Amino acid sequence: MSRLPVADALAAVLPRQARVEAYDGSAAGPADAEVVLKVQSPKALSHLVSAPGELGMARAYISGEVDVEAPDHYTLLRAMTRTKMGELTWSERMQVLRSLGREAVHWVEPPPQEVGAKRYLAGLRRHTKRRDALAIAHHYDVSNLFYSWVLGPSMAYTCAVYPTADATLEQAQYEKFDLVCHKLGLKPGMRLLDVGCGWGGMAMHAAEHYGVDVVAVTLSRQQADWGRKAAAERGLTDHVDIRFSDYRDVTETGFDAVSSIGLTEHIGIAQLPTYAHFLADKLVPQGRLLNHCITRPDDHSAAISKRGFIPRYVFPDGELPGVGRIVSVLQRAGLEVRHEENLREHYGRTLQGWCDNLDAHWDEAVAEVGLGTARVWALYLAGSRIAFEINQIQLHQVLAVKTTDGNSGMPLRGW
Repeated sequence: MSRLPVADALAAVLPRQARVEAYDGSAAGPADAEVVLKVQSPKALSHLVSAPGELGMARAYISGEVDVEAPDHYTLLRAMTRTKMGELTWSERMQVLRSLGREAVHWVEPPPQEVGAKRYLAGLRRHTKRRDALAIAHHYDVSNLFYSWVLGPSMAYTCAVYPTADATLEQAQYEKFDLVCHKLGLKPGMRLLDVGCGWGGMAMHAAEHYGVDVVAVTLSRQQADWGRKAAAERGLTDHVDIRFSDYRDVTETGFDAVSSIGLTEHIGIAQLPTYAHFLADKLVPQGRLLNHCITRPDDHSAAISKRGFIPRYVFPDGELPGVGRIVSVLQRAGLEVRHEENLREHYGRTLQGWCDNLDAHWDEAVAEVGLGTARVWALYLAGSRIAFEINQIQLHQVLAVKTTDGNSGMPLRGW
């Protein structure tokens, strides 16, 4: 097979709406394309063709072997969802490689941001406390300053709830915390356990606006340090106890309510029954549990691929159950499920806000965490936004209660 110009060889598998400009001087695609991929070196070719579709492109972009001209990362990802790279058989991949020449047919080390490249999880059984701590640190201990630019003043890193279409991200995060408090029926003097508390937003909202005492736990040291300082600045230290701890190490019981906002994705599907029983045992009779997490559309669709971009760069060991499984494990733990809702569209809007924030602070973010890590986040946020918009993933809140002799203590209607 004769060797083709790089851009011509890649044009067959990349979106027609994109333009390719390569290091060998070749170019293909519309001159006025909204997205331009600049292939900088032969290393980019190995990344693009040898790895599965999204992973190959991510490696090439994160490593700097491919640069991009596009209005924003959302536009880039919308175009790249049309790529045929991931659909190629290995025989077809080899045809593309041969058409590019020998320089494309060699192993290239993944970028250092890839978990597999670090090997630090090797030898540790999945979802042990030690491995979970390392996986959480990989994602959350990036930089509190970086997170403040992306998330905004709320430092809330979970799906917001938009009361109106024109609500701001901050208003929507406040609405989310308030919705959880209402669903849990929080009142002054109650005790709340907040597992996977992040930077403490839910804990501080519940203490400040509902007068409850909160034990909040996170496996991220940076989150815990930030949250304790924020609680002290708001005069909440006597009511908010933020701990750098695994939720499984909470020994207290007798909580009136439990909130789990964005933790279930890290638990592991096989561990969900144990997780549900553990939290149910923490509740007083008629105590309520609110589980808020990203899910698959159903329990038959594929979970996050262990070989794809998200587990390698963003959430090591993350697994998404379907909402049916969550309901089932809560019921088997002796809880009565009282309410469930899908906030999928709200998460798409939330991610749009985070994408806009990152774009607005791009130069500062690159200076803080490095270009490779900033690009990881840009791809992750924009790709997640698309996934929620097209219903590849969803966000469900499930409310359950610990009944006694059939008595739930729930109101007849509403919260």
